[in-house]
Amino acid sequence: MTGSSQIELCNVTHAYKTASGRLPVLDQLNLTMPRDSFTAVVGPSGCGKSTLTRLVSGLMRPDKGEIWLAGDRVTSPRPTVGMAFQNPVLLEWRTILQNVLLPLEIVKSSMDKAEPPRSHWSEKPLEIIKNRMGSSMGKAEGLARARHLLKLVGLEGFEEKRPSELSGGMRQRASLCRSLIHRPQVLILDEPFGALDAFTREDLWCIMHDLRAEEPFTCLLITHDLRESVFLADQVIVLSGRPAHAQYVLDVDIRGKRTLDDLYTPKAVEMLAILRHQIQVAQGRTGTADAPLAEHAPAASASEGMVQ
Repeated sequence: MTGSSQIELCNVTHAYKTASGRLPVLDQLNLTMPRDSFTAVVGPSGCGKSTLTRLVSGLMRPDKGEIWLAGDRVTSPRPTVGMAFQNPVLLEWRTILQNVLLPLEIVKSSMDKAEPPRSHWSEKPLEIIKNRMGSSMGKAEGLARARHLLKLVGLEGFEEKRPSELSGGMRQRASLCRSLIHRPQVLILDEPFGALDAFTREDLWCIMHDLRAEEPFTCLLITHDLRESVFLADQVIVLSGRPAHAQYVLDVDIRGKRTLDDLYTPKAVEMLAILRHQIQVAQGRTGTADAPLAEHAPAASASEGMVQ
């Protein structure tokens, strides 16, 4: 694993067992995501994008290959990973503030049970555990951080409300706060904005940029929205059809603080056209020979952007 990488997948292959036999999903997938970067993954439906999130988070293990996170091989669920999904899954019997604090309770429980690996027995056990699980915090610090995050996403004053008292967009904002409360090394977003209306979705895109400016973290986003991928990400990875490999990598060349107006510039329009073409290739609707736009990809030429 390279020193500047936060996430690295090396020749990852995975298949599901079905009644009719094995269903190959990923085929020798190789990806590298730099520390504090934002990577979006797009591809045809059913190509293995959600499987990728489960593998990176340690909820599943690949059939072949290796996954590395911050220098450690992923073999089990990682408390240093935060996750947010399309469904916020907030607990109705807890207030919004209590929902946001939930990961701290889980991480504390994991720290109480964790044991350092044998290779590090000469080090202080508690320090090893804290380093691998992110910074631990006391109750007062956790409460202050939860309230701060809720204020950042515009939910100040709603801390004591129940999930059913909030709109869908507000619940998704609370879910983002919950995923970040324990200062994860990596944040995984599996289509968290897909079920929202266009205005709420774009509002949350801007909030994501504000959150990253406040506290940098490495983010892996799964999305079907190409505009979302270009607006949020530093790089966009296009997966091929199943079994998926990294078909194309586009570096998003938008400098400085992004605004929604950036999506209407000639540069953004060109990047979106490239991504649309690559999706068509992944779907088998056109061949790679018909890809003249790839030659003009900013910071991702046809020779550099294509990953065999």
